[in-house]
Amino acid sequence: MKRLFDILASLAGLLALGWLIGLLVILVRRDSHGPGIFAQVRVGRHGQPFTCYKLRTMRQGTANVATHEMSSSAVTSLGESLRRYKLDELPQLWNVLRGDMSFVGPRPCLPVQREVIAEREKRGVLALRPGITGLAQVNDIDMSTPVRLAEADAEYLATRSFVGDLVLILRTVTGSGQGDRVR
Repeated sequence: MKRLFDILASLAGLLALGWLIGLLVILVRRDSHGPGIFAQVRVGRHGQPFTCYKLRTMRQGTANVATHEMSSSAVTSLGESLRRYKLDELPQLWNVLRGDMSFVGPRPCLPVQREVIAEREKRGVLALRPGITGLAQVNDIDMSTPVRLAEADAEYLATRSFVGDLVLILRTVTGSGQGDRVR
């Protein structure tokens, strides 16, 4: 049921919001030099790498490191707003449709975030598809605390349900959680 929901909801989201994604891509390109869509390799289900798509919120040439390890000066002026309202995540609807991600699950980390990967592997969390949002995110737990993050992801794994996923999506849309913070 979860995968069917992911397919139908991401397809509906792409159809309904495709125009907005296109407009935001243009605005991102006008705001700063570089592409509007940012593609980055992330760790997916069973530890397999996949390409994650987001609206670019960082300046071109920013180091490929975890968000919490970046300086806030790397974030563009438009990027700040996109991140605050979580609009930078919209292109991930494509990742959900493709099956690389789900709407709800542990946030995908970078392959260099070995401690996050190890903690998640220890708790069986890598069996899940990564999500656009998740239990850790709505509770303001970011990747700067790998053990705490993996514990929240494991709690999600143990208690997940379709209704619970809908609640987490609703909490995200209504503003719960701030996502990974930059220094």
